[in-house]
Amino acid sequence: MSTPAELVDALLRSASDAIVATDRDGRITFWNPGAERIFGFTADEAVGQSLDIIIPENLRARHWSGFRHTVATGTSRYGHGDLLSVPGLTKDGRKISVEFTIVMLRDAMQTVTGTLAVMRDVTKRFEEVRELKRRLAGASGSQ
Repeated sequence: MSTPAELVDALLRSASDAIVATDRDGRITFWNPGAERIFGFTADEAVGQSLDIIIPENLRARHWSGFRHTVATGTSRYGHGDLLSVPGLTKDGRKISVEFTIVMLRDAMQTVTGTLAVMRDVTKRFEEVRELKRRLAGASGSQ
């Protein structure tokens, strides 16, 4: 039978979703194989870097404002199963659509030490919905 630590390690390393942990300053401290697949950066390339490597430049100010608020207050409206949908940035510069939830990492005194985000690439679904809406708008406009 596996120990809880072995189960956690297996989950973190085998999940197809990106699992990314940061410190309080938004520096990446953990980057699983799912994150490598989705964003294109290896763990060696990502760990130690700012989250800016996966945030489109035009969204960084808004991201950091929300991130600082979340770390300072210890709460996020996206931590209880609510999904946040945002654009992400891959190593090769492509924009993708990701959905994620966030969890606060805390020390023994319950002080926020960082964040853990679970992210899923939903680019294909986002593009399909956008195309469907475009077609529906075109069909209703031609009547």
